[in-house]
Order: sequence, then structure tokens, then C-alpha cells
Amino acid sequence: MAKKEDESFYIKYNMRWVLFITFWTFVLAIGISLIAENLVQNLDVLFAFIILLIIIFIGILFDTIGIAVTAASEKPFHAMAANKIDEARTAIKLVRNSSQVSNFCNDVIGDISGIISGAVATSIIFRVVVIVGIADGTILTILLTAFTASLTVGGKGVGKSVAEYHHEQIIYQVARVVNFTEKVFNVEMFASKKKFKDRKGKEK
Repeated sequence: MAKKEDESFYIKYNMRWVLFITFWTFVLAIGISLIAENLVQNLDVLFAFIILLIIIFIGILFDTIGIAVTAASEKPFHAMAANKIDEARTAIKLVRNSSQVSNFCNDVIGDISGIISGAVATSIIFRVVVIVGIADGTILTILLTAFTASLTVGGKGVGKSVAEYHHEQIIYQVARVVNFTEKVFNVEMFASKKKFKDRKGKEK
């Protein structure tokens, strides 16, 4: 009985996905951090600042995708899927796997981008302090940290509004990228889940 309850808990809360995404978050965070730090250290301050903006933009972009996939419905894509449009079939898979997609986009990429942007900002401040010869970089630290935070929050605010009104177009474009990736690498990134009915007979 206890074994069945453990299995039910494992399936109900999708622990396989949780363990999988936790591991890959760790790997991605290390990889992206190393790349970002090496780029910042080997580039001029101006280019390092551009790298910071790119990282912030990536976080905003994936946050927008994560919101769009949770707001989207698969119904608009059924007609296209009936006409054998691969992107529409992929879009349906994305919507049916919305919890995993939003988890990856909002929590994994979004949070990693936020953490790394802070680290990159710190590296930029350190380089500026050394180059300019500022004795105390506190004010510079506060200003760049505030700039990074405000740009991230403001950008995600805009992205949320865009996702709410244009989620179908966003998901379709994401489906095109995913579909292309699956064909090139011959992998299935998301499972083809089928709808199921709960005890009240409602489809999920």
C-alpha cells in the first residue's frame, strides 16, 4: 500500500520532471556562467555591457514564452494540424506540456538569466573601478544594480502584456523553432500528451 502511495505521489507531482530539470538547471547555470564571465573578462566594458543587455533580453524573452504557453489554448491549432502542418502539431504539444514549458522558460532560463545578469553587472563594476581608479564603487554598484533590476522588471511587464494578447502567434513561432530543432537532431523535446477526463468528466 505504501509503495503504491509513493508511486502515486511520484506520478502526481511529476517528480521525474522535477529531478530532470533540477539537474539540467545546475548544468546550464554552470555553463552559462562560465561563458558569460569569460566574455565579460575578455571584452571591453562597452561590449561587456552589451552582453549584460543580451542576458537580460534572453530572460525577458523566455519569460514571455512561459506566460504565453500558459495562456494559450490548443483549439486554434487543431485546424492547422488537420492540414498536416507540423508546426501546429508541435504547438499543441507545447500547450499540453504547458507546465513543463513554463517551468523551463520562467524558472530555469528566467532565474538563471537574473542571477547571471547580477554576476555580470558585478564584474563590469569591478572592471570600471579598476580602470577608472575609483576608490569607492558603492554608488556605481547601486546604480548598475538598480538599472539591471528595473530593466528586467519593466521588460517582463511588457512581455507579459504581449503574451496575453498575442500568445497564439508567440506559441506558433516557438513551435517552428522546436519543430526545426527536433528534425535536425532527430529528438522529441516534448511528449505527445493526450487529453484526459477527470472524475467530473471535464477535459484536461
